[in-house]
Amino acid sequence: MRITDIRAPRGANKKIRAIGRGVGSGRGKTSGRGNKGQGSRAGRDFRPGYEGGQMMLFRRLPKRGFHSRSSNPYQIVNVGSLNKFAKGSAVTPDNLFDEGLIKDKEGLVKLLGDGKVDKALHLKVHRATESAVKKIQDASGTVEILKKS
Repeated sequence: MRITDIRAPRGANKKIRAIGRGVGSGRGKTSGRGNKGQGSRAGRDFRPGYEGGQMMLFRRLPKRGFHSRSSNPYQIVNVGSLNKFAKGSAVTPDNLFDEGLIKDKEGLVKLLGDGKVDKALHLKVHRATESAVKKIQDASGTVEILKKS
């Protein structure tokens, strides 16, 4: 086999449709732009949803609810999912990442109080709810709040 024998897969190279090549081609005269109007002119460029000066649909429809401009920066970890760790171990964001409980090692971690923990763990998180701290302390563990960096 030589380099000259290699070809693109079937259907990879499509023939470009020729426009403006005579009335008989089916794409001649106005070249698929229709007759007159904004779309037929050179330099036509109008944003998606534009309706020729009519009030656009997305502006006519009522808006409901609150849409936060910023997403929640915290990754949630529940107390019940901490039973994976050995008794007395220190649980940091790195350990949580290694166990697959959070997706971003560098991100902020918040501890919530859902579930039960039956081991004494020493947690280092960026935020924790009161119920989560109480459950950890009841299991004779500690919660240290890290500073956001």
